[in-house]
Amino acid sequence: MTIDESGVLVVGGGVIGLTSAIALAESGRRVRLISRDAVGGTTSAVAGGLCWPYRVQPYARAVRWSVRSYEVLAALAERPAETGARMVTGTMTAEVADGTAGLDADDGLTAWYEAVPALRRARPDELPEGCESGWRARTPLVDMPAHLRYLERRFAAAGGVVERRPVTSLAEAGREAGTVVNCSGLGARDLVPDPGVYPVQGQLVIVENPGVEEWFVSAAPGAAETTYVLPQPYGVVLGGTACEHAWSREPDPAVAVAIVARCARRFPALARARVLAHRVGLRPARSEVRLAAERLPGGALCVHNYGHGGAGVTVAWGCADDVVRLIAEADAA
Repeated sequence: MTIDESGVLVVGGGVIGLTSAIALAESGRRVRLISRDAVGGTTSAVAGGLCWPYRVQPYARAVRWSVRSYEVLAALAERPAETGARMVTGTMTAEVADGTAGLDADDGLTAWYEAVPALRRARPDELPEGCESGWRARTPLVDMPAHLRYLERRFAAAGGVVERRPVTSLAEAGREAGTVVNCSGLGARDLVPDPGVYPVQGQLVIVENPGVEEWFVSAAPGAAETTYVLPQPYGVVLGGTACEHAWSREPDPAVAVAIVARCARRFPALARARVLAHRVGLRPARSEVRLAAERLPGGALCVHNYGHGGAGVTVAWGCADDVVRLIAEADAA
């Protein structure tokens, strides 16, 4: 196979791979994206879609990436039917082990709180019983299946090409293009290989919407059980779990019952809502996001962009900007 020295090969077809590919294609690069799965089969398609930093490190960079993505998604929310992004008001709380609210602690997100327009402290009457503090904000909430289809259309409009096939090694990819962008998510565990990548299993339940208009999240850092209610056009997404190193993609009926019960404590009508679907996704976690460039054995440049945990859609556009920058710096060196 002849190497395309000036082309870019993006490995991975989830939200991280698609946004990276779009940013590169729209900057004038010739880009091919390779993914074994169609967008509907990626982890991104199962994501709840709330723009908020969650289970992603290092926070200093993650907040910068999140603010950039907020700006992009807020603009896309002006065309919700086309892009799948909407601006929705909601409440964020954090419960800690003793039952008190944990948002007053130094959680590393100060810059995020300062950057989100109109974010404010929740009033006592806006909080669930037993919770002492929280945030009220209007943030992007993304219908991920619709958004991923939009990203595919946008990539194609920029001249990008999608190929459905597996990639067995980065060295193989480096023999096809002068630059490789590794957005393989959990697949990086074997592809790089990087044993530091591991799954954080998330189970959710989708129910008919009984009239819920706002999102609600209560998630203590590191907790295996969370509570989130995300109204989407196709129903309400109820969650959830965050089970580290759990590989099963099969929904657990007992866990589903517990999820609905937790969410119904905030919105009682959810207890009677008809269940539409059960879903399980595996978040691609790592001690911190790997976003850095290196040379592959054959000389091709490889920019790694993986390990985003539960914040893929939240940091995607900020990370894509850094991918473009790293490649430009390598070209100029």
